[in-house]
Amino acid sequence: MSRPSPVTPVSLDRRSFLRYAGLTGAVIGGAGLLAACGKDSSGSSNYGSSADGSKYGTVAVQLSWLKNIEFAGEYFADSKGYFKDAGFGTVNLVAGGAASTSVEAGLGTGKIWIGMSAPQTTAPAIIEGLPAKIVGTTYQKNPFCIVSSANKPIRTPQEMKGRKIGVQDTNQLIFNALLTANGMTPSDVTIVPAQFDPTPLANGEVDGWVSYVTNEPITLAAKGFTNYSFLFADYNLPLVAETLTVHQHTIDKERDKLKAFLAADIKGWKDVIADPAEGARLAVEVYGKDQRLDLAEQTKEAMAQNGLVESADSKANGLFTMTDDLIAKNIAALGKSKIDITADKLFDMSILKELYAEHPELKG
Repeated sequence: MSRPSPVTPVSLDRRSFLRYAGLTGAVIGGAGLLAACGKDSSGSSNYGSSADGSKYGTVAVQLSWLKNIEFAGEYFADSKGYFKDAGFGTVNLVAGGAASTSVEAGLGTGKIWIGMSAPQTTAPAIIEGLPAKIVGTTYQKNPFCIVSSANKPIRTPQEMKGRKIGVQDTNQLIFNALLTANGMTPSDVTIVPAQFDPTPLANGEVDGWVSYVTNEPITLAAKGFTNYSFLFADYNLPLVAETLTVHQHTIDKERDKLKAFLAADIKGWKDVIADPAEGARLAVEVYGKDQRLDLAEQTKEAMAQNGLVESADSKANGLFTMTDDLIAKNIAALGKSKIDITADKLFDMSILKELYAEHPELKG
Protein backbone atom coordinates (compact mmCIF):
# COMPACT_ATOMS: atom_id res chain seq x y z
CA MET A 1 0.00 0.00 0.00
CA SER A 2 1.12 3.56 -0.62
CA ARG A 3 2.45 5.71 2.17
CA PRO A 4 -0.43 7.56 3.90
CA SER A 5 -0.80 11.29 3.98
CA PRO A 6 0.39 13.06 7.14
CA VAL A 7 -2.16 13.65 9.86
CA THR A 8 -3.07 17.18 10.79
CA PRO A 9 -2.24 17.82 14.46
CA VAL A 10 -5.11 19.29 16.45
CA SER A 11 -4.28 21.82 19.15
CA LEU A 12 -6.71 21.25 22.02
CA ASP A 13 -6.70 21.52 25.78
CA ARG A 14 -6.51 18.24 27.71
CA ARG A 15 -10.08 18.53 28.90
CA SER A 16 -11.50 19.14 25.46
CA PHE A 17 -14.34 16.99 24.24
CA LEU A 18 -12.46 16.47 21.00
CA ARG A 19 -9.77 14.65 22.90
CA TYR A 20 -12.33 12.12 24.07
CA ALA A 21 -14.89 12.61 21.33
CA GLY A 22 -12.83 13.14 18.13
CA LEU A 23 -15.76 14.10 15.95
CA THR A 24 -13.80 16.09 13.36
CA GLY A 25 -12.08 14.87 10.26
CA ALA A 26 -8.93 16.70 11.29
CA VAL A 27 -8.53 14.32 14.19
CA ILE A 28 -9.52 11.05 12.61
CA GLY A 29 -8.36 11.72 9.08
CA GLY A 30 -9.78 10.14 5.97
CA ALA A 31 -10.56 6.52 5.29
CA GLY A 32 -7.45 6.19 3.16
CA LEU A 33 -5.22 7.23 6.04
CA LEU A 34 -6.92 5.13 8.65
CA ALA A 35 -6.90 2.01 6.54
CA ALA A 36 -3.18 2.36 5.90
CA CYS A 37 -0.75 -0.50 6.37
CA GLY A 38 0.84 -0.88 9.79
CA LYS A 39 4.20 0.55 8.85
CA ASP A 40 6.04 3.54 10.21
CA SER A 41 7.83 6.07 8.01
CA SER A 42 10.99 3.97 7.96
CA GLY A 43 9.08 1.00 6.60
CA SER A 44 9.35 -1.15 9.74
CA SER A 45 6.26 -2.59 11.36
CA ASN A 46 5.30 -1.56 14.89
CA TYR A 47 3.34 -4.75 15.37
CA GLY A 48 6.48 -5.86 17.18
CA SER A 49 9.86 -7.50 16.70
CA SER A 50 12.29 -9.26 19.02
CA ALA A 51 15.59 -7.79 17.86
CA ASP A 52 16.48 -7.19 21.53
CA GLY A 53 16.17 -10.89 22.32
CA SER A 54 12.95 -10.59 24.28
CA LYS A 55 9.89 -12.64 23.40
CA TYR A 56 7.79 -9.70 22.20
CA GLY A 57 10.34 -6.98 21.53
CA THR A 58 9.68 -3.26 21.78
CA VAL A 59 6.24 -1.70 21.48
CA ALA A 60 5.02 1.89 21.46
CA VAL A 61 2.10 2.78 23.71
CA GLN A 62 0.47 6.15 23.12
CA LEU A 63 -0.98 7.84 26.17
CA SER A 64 -3.98 10.10 25.75
CA TRP A 65 -2.23 13.04 27.35
CA LEU A 66 0.97 14.28 28.95
CA LYS A 67 2.66 12.09 31.54
CA ASN A 68 0.71 12.78 34.70
CA ILE A 69 -1.16 10.63 37.21
CA GLU A 70 -3.63 9.40 34.57
CA PHE A 71 -1.16 6.72 33.51
CA ALA A 72 0.12 5.57 36.90
CA GLY A 73 -0.74 1.95 36.12
CA GLU A 74 1.61 1.98 33.15
CA TYR A 75 4.32 3.60 35.31
CA PHE A 76 4.02 0.80 37.87
CA ALA A 77 4.03 -1.88 35.16
CA ASP A 78 7.18 -0.39 33.68
CA SER A 79 9.08 0.47 36.87
CA LYS A 80 8.29 -2.82 38.62
CA GLY A 81 9.30 -4.87 35.61
CA TYR A 82 5.86 -6.31 34.87
CA PHE A 83 6.21 -5.55 31.17
CA LYS A 84 9.66 -7.13 31.03
CA ASP A 85 8.47 -10.18 32.97
CA ALA A 86 5.64 -10.51 30.43
CA GLY A 87 8.17 -10.77 27.59
CA PHE A 88 8.60 -7.20 26.37
CA GLY A 89 12.04 -5.75 25.77
CA THR A 90 10.96 -2.13 26.02
CA VAL A 91 7.56 -0.49 26.35
CA ASN A 92 7.81 3.07 25.12
CA LEU A 93 5.20 5.26 26.79
CA VAL A 94 4.59 7.97 24.22
CA ALA A 95 3.04 11.13 25.64
CA GLY A 96 -0.01 12.53 23.95
CA GLY A 97 -0.89 16.19 24.06
CA ALA A 98 -2.28 19.13 22.17
CA ALA A 99 0.24 18.84 19.32
CA SER A 100 0.10 15.07 18.99
CA THR A 101 -1.91 13.06 16.51
CA SER A 102 -4.70 10.79 17.69
CA VAL A 103 -4.25 7.23 18.88
CA GLU A 104 -6.38 6.12 15.96
CA ALA A 105 -4.09 7.83 13.44
CA GLY A 106 -1.09 6.22 15.12
CA LEU A 107 -2.67 2.79 14.84
CA GLY A 108 -3.50 3.44 11.21
CA THR A 109 0.10 4.32 10.34
CA GLY A 110 1.61 1.63 12.56
CA LYS A 111 3.57 4.14 14.65
CA ILE A 112 2.00 2.79 17.83
CA TRP A 113 0.95 -0.69 18.88
CA ILE A 114 -1.70 0.17 21.48
CA GLY A 115 -3.13 3.43 22.76
CA MET A 116 -5.39 5.00 25.37
CA SER A 117 -8.43 6.53 23.71
CA ALA A 118 -12.24 6.56 24.16
CA PRO A 119 -15.35 5.26 22.40
CA GLN A 120 -16.23 8.70 21.04
CA THR A 121 -12.85 8.89 19.32
CA THR A 122 -12.50 5.33 18.12
CA ALA A 123 -16.04 4.87 16.80
CA PRO A 124 -15.83 7.64 14.15
CA ALA A 125 -12.42 6.33 13.06
CA ILE A 126 -13.84 2.82 12.59
CA ILE A 127 -16.76 4.26 10.64
CA GLU A 128 -14.19 6.01 8.42
CA GLY A 129 -12.44 2.70 7.76
CA LEU A 130 -9.90 2.03 10.51
CA PRO A 131 -9.79 -1.70 11.42
CA ALA A 132 -9.50 -1.31 15.18
CA LYS A 133 -11.24 -2.34 18.38
CA ILE A 134 -11.46 -1.33 22.01
CA VAL A 135 -10.26 -4.33 24.04
CA GLY A 136 -10.62 -2.88 27.54
CA THR A 137 -11.14 0.30 29.50
CA THR A 138 -9.09 1.79 32.31
CA TYR A 139 -11.86 4.13 33.49
CA GLN A 140 -15.26 2.56 34.06
CA LYS A 141 -16.64 6.10 34.04
CA ASN A 142 -15.52 9.17 32.10
CA PRO A 143 -14.29 12.02 34.33
CA PHE A 144 -16.44 14.86 32.95
CA CYS A 145 -18.45 16.63 35.61
CA ILE A 146 -20.19 19.86 36.52
CA VAL A 147 -18.51 21.52 39.47
CA SER A 148 -20.24 24.24 41.49
CA SER A 149 -19.93 26.11 44.77
CA ALA A 150 -20.82 24.10 47.86
CA ASN A 151 -22.81 27.14 48.97
CA LYS A 152 -24.97 27.01 45.82
CA PRO A 153 -24.53 23.43 44.65
CA ILE A 154 -25.79 22.06 41.37
CA ARG A 155 -26.55 18.43 42.17
CA THR A 156 -28.21 17.23 38.95
CA PRO A 157 -28.54 18.31 35.32
CA GLN A 158 -32.06 19.56 36.07
CA GLU A 159 -30.66 21.91 38.69
CA MET A 160 -28.66 23.65 35.95
CA LYS A 161 -31.90 25.11 34.54
CA GLY A 162 -31.85 28.90 34.55
CA ARG A 163 -28.26 29.02 35.79
CA LYS A 164 -24.99 30.15 34.22
CA ILE A 165 -22.68 27.32 33.19
CA GLY A 166 -19.12 27.92 32.04
CA VAL A 167 -18.52 25.73 29.00
CA GLN A 168 -15.29 25.63 27.00
CA ASP A 169 -15.72 25.78 23.25
CA THR A 170 -14.27 22.32 22.72
CA ASN A 171 -16.57 20.88 25.40
CA GLN A 172 -19.79 22.18 23.84
CA LEU A 173 -20.51 18.85 22.16
CA ILE A 174 -20.31 16.71 25.28
CA PHE A 175 -22.20 19.31 27.30
CA ASN A 176 -24.99 19.34 24.71
CA ALA A 177 -24.99 15.53 24.79
CA LEU A 178 -25.51 15.72 28.57
CA LEU A 179 -28.46 18.06 28.07
CA THR A 180 -30.00 15.85 25.39
CA ALA A 181 -29.54 12.73 27.51
CA ASN A 182 -31.53 14.40 30.28
CA GLY A 183 -34.38 15.83 28.21
CA MET A 184 -32.98 19.35 28.17
CA THR A 185 -31.89 21.84 25.52
CA PRO A 186 -29.24 24.62 25.51
CA SER A 187 -32.04 27.14 26.01
CA ASP A 188 -32.65 25.67 29.49
CA VAL A 189 -29.35 27.09 30.73
CA THR A 190 -27.24 30.18 30.16
CA ILE A 191 -24.06 28.93 28.50
CA VAL A 192 -21.11 31.20 29.23
CA PRO A 193 -18.14 30.74 26.88
CA ALA A 194 -15.12 29.87 28.99
CA GLN A 195 -11.48 28.88 28.89
CA PHE A 196 -10.05 26.22 31.20
CA ASP A 197 -9.07 28.30 34.24
CA PRO A 198 -12.04 27.95 36.66
CA THR A 199 -11.44 31.35 38.27
CA PRO A 200 -14.83 32.66 36.98
CA LEU A 201 -16.54 29.96 39.05
CA ALA A 202 -14.54 30.86 42.14
CA ASN A 203 -15.39 34.54 41.56
CA GLY A 204 -19.11 33.82 41.25
CA GLU A 205 -19.36 34.88 37.61
CA VAL A 206 -20.95 31.53 36.75
CA ASP A 207 -22.85 28.93 38.77
CA GLY A 208 -21.35 25.78 37.27
CA TRP A 209 -18.31 24.70 35.31
CA VAL A 210 -17.56 21.83 32.93
CA SER A 211 -14.48 20.06 34.27
CA TYR A 212 -12.80 16.78 35.13
CA VAL A 213 -13.79 15.36 38.50
CA THR A 214 -10.12 14.45 39.00
CA ASN A 215 -8.88 17.98 38.40
CA GLU A 216 -10.75 21.27 38.99
CA PRO A 217 -12.71 20.16 42.08
CA ILE A 218 -9.41 19.23 43.69
CA THR A 219 -7.47 22.32 42.63
CA LEU A 220 -10.34 24.61 43.65
CA ALA A 221 -10.63 22.96 47.06
CA ALA A 222 -6.88 23.35 47.57
CA LYS A 223 -7.37 27.09 47.09
CA GLY A 224 -10.12 27.21 49.69
CA PHE A 225 -13.12 27.05 47.35
CA THR A 226 -15.37 24.33 48.70
CA ASN A 227 -17.34 22.75 45.92
CA TYR A 228 -19.77 20.08 44.77
CA SER A 229 -19.67 18.08 41.55
CA PHE A 230 -21.71 15.47 39.71
CA LEU A 231 -20.48 13.15 36.98
CA PHE A 232 -21.96 13.13 33.49
CA ALA A 233 -21.62 9.34 33.70
CA ASP A 234 -24.14 9.23 36.54
CA TYR A 235 -26.76 11.07 34.49
CA ASN A 236 -27.44 9.11 31.32
CA LEU A 237 -24.06 9.62 29.66
CA PRO A 238 -22.15 6.54 30.89
CA LEU A 239 -19.24 6.68 28.48
CA VAL A 240 -16.05 4.95 29.55
CA ALA A 241 -12.64 6.57 29.11
CA GLU A 242 -8.95 5.77 28.73
CA THR A 243 -9.89 2.78 26.61
CA LEU A 244 -7.24 0.37 25.39
CA THR A 245 -7.46 0.43 21.61
CA VAL A 246 -5.59 -1.76 19.13
CA HIS A 247 -5.46 -2.53 15.41
CA GLN A 248 -7.44 -5.57 14.30
CA HIS A 249 -4.15 -7.12 13.16
CA THR A 250 -3.04 -7.28 16.80
CA ILE A 251 -6.19 -9.14 17.81
CA ASP A 252 -5.97 -11.55 14.89
CA LYS A 253 -2.21 -12.19 14.75
CA GLU A 254 -0.74 -11.21 18.13
CA ARG A 255 -3.33 -12.40 20.61
CA ASP A 256 -0.88 -13.90 23.12
CA LYS A 257 1.26 -10.78 22.97
CA LEU A 258 -1.78 -8.61 23.63
CA LYS A 259 -2.82 -10.78 26.57
CA ALA A 260 0.71 -10.54 27.98
CA PHE A 261 0.59 -6.75 27.78
CA LEU A 262 -2.85 -6.55 29.38
CA ALA A 263 -1.81 -8.87 32.22
CA ALA A 264 1.20 -6.66 33.02
CA ASP A 265 -0.87 -3.49 32.78
CA ILE A 266 -3.57 -4.92 35.06
CA LYS A 267 -0.90 -5.66 37.67
CA GLY A 268 0.25 -2.06 37.41
CA TRP A 269 -3.23 -0.67 37.94
CA LYS A 270 -3.83 -2.99 40.87
CA ASP A 271 -0.75 -1.39 42.43
CA VAL A 272 -2.17 2.11 41.84
CA ILE A 273 -5.40 1.17 43.60
CA ALA A 274 -3.42 -0.24 46.51
CA ASP A 275 -0.91 2.63 46.69
CA PRO A 276 -2.09 5.83 44.97
CA ALA A 277 0.59 7.86 46.78
CA GLU A 278 3.36 5.85 45.12
CA GLY A 279 1.60 6.26 41.77
CA ALA A 280 1.66 10.01 42.32
CA ARG A 281 5.35 9.90 43.22
CA LEU A 282 6.17 8.04 40.02
CA ALA A 283 4.23 10.63 38.04
CA VAL A 284 5.86 13.61 39.75
CA GLU A 285 9.44 12.43 40.26
CA VAL A 286 10.02 10.00 37.40
CA TYR A 287 7.75 9.76 34.37
CA GLY A 288 6.30 13.27 34.44
CA LYS A 289 9.29 14.99 36.01
CA ASP A 290 9.45 17.60 33.25
CA GLN A 291 5.79 18.54 33.86
CA ARG A 292 6.56 20.12 37.26
CA LEU A 293 3.59 18.41 38.86
CA ASP A 294 2.53 18.99 42.45
CA LEU A 295 2.84 15.84 44.58
CA ALA A 296 0.00 16.61 46.97
CA GLU A 297 -2.37 17.44 44.13
CA GLN A 298 -1.35 14.39 42.10
CA THR A 299 -1.90 12.18 45.15
CA LYS A 300 -5.43 13.50 45.59
CA GLU A 301 -6.09 13.05 41.88
CA ALA A 302 -4.79 9.48 42.10
CA MET A 303 -7.28 8.74 44.86
CA ALA A 304 -10.14 10.31 42.91
CA GLN A 305 -9.06 8.48 39.78
CA ASN A 306 -9.25 5.12 41.54
CA GLY A 307 -12.98 5.69 41.89
CA LEU A 308 -13.23 5.78 38.10
CA VAL A 309 -10.96 2.79 37.55
CA GLU A 310 -12.62 0.47 40.03
CA SER A 311 -16.32 -0.32 40.16
CA ALA A 312 -18.49 -3.10 41.54
CA ASP A 313 -18.41 -4.74 38.12
CA SER A 314 -14.64 -4.47 37.70
CA LYS A 315 -14.16 -5.88 41.21
CA ALA A 316 -16.28 -8.86 40.21
CA ASN A 317 -14.96 -9.33 36.68
CA GLY A 318 -11.49 -7.82 36.73
CA LEU A 319 -9.95 -4.46 35.84
CA PHE A 320 -10.39 -3.18 32.28
CA THR A 321 -13.48 -5.34 31.69
CA MET A 322 -16.83 -4.05 30.47
CA THR A 323 -20.11 -5.81 31.08
CA ASP A 324 -22.56 -6.32 28.23
CA ASP A 325 -24.81 -3.78 29.94
CA LEU A 326 -22.07 -1.14 30.11
CA ILE A 327 -21.22 -1.73 26.45
CA ALA A 328 -24.89 -1.35 25.51
CA LYS A 329 -25.08 1.90 27.48
CA ASN A 330 -22.01 3.23 25.68
CA ILE A 331 -23.50 2.40 22.29
CA ALA A 332 -26.71 4.19 23.31
CA ALA A 333 -24.75 7.19 24.59
CA LEU A 334 -22.84 7.40 21.32
CA GLY A 335 -26.15 7.43 19.50
CA LYS A 336 -27.13 10.52 21.49
CA SER A 337 -24.04 12.18 20.02
CA LYS A 338 -25.15 11.03 16.55
CA ILE A 339 -22.43 8.38 16.30
CA ASP A 340 -24.16 5.23 15.11
CA ILE A 341 -22.16 2.02 15.46
CA THR A 342 -22.85 -1.49 16.71
CA ALA A 343 -21.14 -3.03 19.72
CA ASP A 344 -19.42 -5.78 17.72
CA LYS A 345 -17.79 -3.18 15.47
CA LEU A 346 -16.37 -1.17 18.38
CA PHE A 347 -15.68 -3.54 21.28
CA ASP A 348 -13.95 -6.91 21.67
CA MET A 349 -13.85 -8.15 25.26
CA SER A 350 -12.92 -11.71 24.28
CA ILE A 351 -9.21 -11.16 24.92
CA LEU A 352 -9.79 -10.11 28.53
CA LYS A 353 -12.24 -12.96 29.06
CA GLU A 354 -9.61 -15.42 27.91
CA LEU A 355 -6.94 -13.75 30.03
CA TYR A 356 -8.96 -13.88 33.24
CA ALA A 357 -10.01 -17.47 32.53
CA GLU A 358 -6.36 -18.43 32.14
CA HIS A 359 -5.17 -16.29 35.07
CA PRO A 360 -7.98 -15.88 37.62
CA GLU A 361 -5.43 -14.63 40.15
CA LEU A 362 -5.39 -11.31 38.25
CA LYS A 363 -8.84 -10.56 39.64
CA GLY A 364 -7.68 -10.78 43.23
